[in-house]
Amino acid sequence: MEILKMKNKLTVGSLYAGVGGICLGFINSGYAISWANEFDKNACTTYKKNFKHDLIEGDVFGIDLKKLSSIDVLAAGFPCQPFSVAGYRKGFDDHRGNHFFRILEFVDTIRPKVVFLENVKNLKTHDKGNTFKVIENSLRERNYSFQAQVLNTKSYGNIPHNRERIFMVAFDLSLFPDAEKQFVFPEEEELTKTIHDMLEKESVDEKYYYREDKYMYDMLKETMVSNDTVYQFRRQYVRENKSNVCPTLTANMGTGGHNVPLIKTKEGFRKLTPRECFNFQGFPKTYKFPVISNGQLYKQAGNSVSVPIIERLASKIKEVLEVNIKKKK
Repeated sequence: MEILKMKNKLTVGSLYAGVGGICLGFINSGYAISWANEFDKNACTTYKKNFKHDLIEGDVFGIDLKKLSSIDVLAAGFPCQPFSVAGYRKGFDDHRGNHFFRILEFVDTIRPKVVFLENVKNLKTHDKGNTFKVIENSLRERNYSFQAQVLNTKSYGNIPHNRERIFMVAFDLSLFPDAEKQFVFPEEEELTKTIHDMLEKESVDEKYYYREDKYMYDMLKETMVSNDTVYQFRRQYVRENKSNVCPTLTANMGTGGHNVPLIKTKEGFRKLTPRECFNFQGFPKTYKFPVISNGQLYKQAGNSVSVPIIERLASKIKEVLEVNIKKKK
């Protein structure tokens, strides 16, 4: 069985694609995206503004799996849902509607060479560790390897953003029997960029500033004394991120609860712009925004992944695939 063709690019199918952070990381590593799926209409609008390949819009449970083209890598930054080991043992039918089990249907139908999963750091302890056990066991039962590691953007992506996520990589062992020896997660690297590298160089619209007429101005003036770090407003107080990196961007920025991070510049106190939030996720400055609300753009940035980390992981996966190509020759 021929594993790969050197003249062709490795192909990726992307589930829960969001605005394309995972897709972009794989593209930057030399892969081609065959198809992607996303449910959120606003995210789809942003995605289509930046990518030309096929985007399947709508519920992942409504996709006709038989119509999908075969791919080398199935990627998914999926929602985390609880399911017990006991329930899992009762059979697959007990878990209709659960996103991870829907991913397994893609795996069973397409049989990709690699399964690449991304989730929040707490997945390992979610539901007392049962969720993570089921994920690993389900893939191993299908004769896939399983390796997982938590990576922080500031330590592995050279971006000053404190963002920890767990990444899981699984190879088809019938094709890559030594995958767990050959695949290694990237090494930690020195953070050389600062928050100033992430900020817009052009003048920023006045709507992002907090002037003296704003109720929280006095609080900001008292607390925000450094131009070299990022702050957060927490209802009754302002918190400085003393490590001089951006705190974890969240999907509910600007909607109450977790507000958009704040910075002090020579022009005054302001919140990060949507563009800057995307910068802190490693998106290129050429990435285009459609005409949608800033609230949606903040949400999209918070929901996304750090592109440089995906790129490094995709390159590591590619190394394993290419080593096995050479062995087959």
